Amino acid sequence: MTAAKIILIAFGAILFWLVLIRIVRKYHDRPAPAFIGRFLDSDFRRRFQPPGKIVERSGVKWGMAVMELGCGSGAFTTFIARAVGDSGKVYAVDIQSAMIRQLERKLAKAENQDIKNVEIRQASAYELPFTDGSIDLACLVTVLPEIPDRGRALREIKRVLKPGGILAVTEFLPDPDYPLRTTTIKLCEHEGFFWDDNLGNLWNYTVRFRKPR
Repeated sequence: MTAAKIILIAFGAILFWLVLIRIVRKYHDRPAPAFIGRFLDSDFRRRFQPPGKIVERSGVKWGMAVMELGCGSGAFTTFIARAVGDSGKVYAVDIQSAMIRQLERKLAKAENQDIKNVEIRQASAYELPFTDGSIDLACLVTVLPEIPDRGRALREIKRVLKPGGILAVTEFLPDPDYPLRTTTIKLCEHEGFFWDDNLGNLWNYTVRFRKPR
């Protein structure tokens, strides 16, 4: 079998998988299952989605209060925490208790004992446990399309962001829920966010928005 045929078969298999998952998602909206937490927080994934690049594109800065919505098992949590530093805060939010437990175990490891600025919250995107205007930046990495009522979630995110606060949405093409960049922009602008920056490529992009001042 030639290399071209192997590539074609692999591409076809991926395309079939994406179509199948999208059909299932249409009738069964639910977050990524907790059993894939180990894969989500793996070196293999980080090879294709380098955390440093995600943090930079999202606009994370020293001293910020960052809400990582849909933190899962913590693939990016520790990188965000070190980026905001001791004077910043990371609120790692996920709806699934099993994902929360995986993140807690990760933070308890020896290599993460220096991180003291992460607070874990189990909560729905529809009812975030924060006061109005208390968050500098909301970071969502391959999360927004998994939320059944995305408009409601975006309105809740806008509530907790400070005036001028940042919403950073990152999407990754192999994800079965992957939306086109134009879809993400249209959705967020419809809920009153202003487009701020557009980074990356078709395969792996980050779009930043701001809450009106």
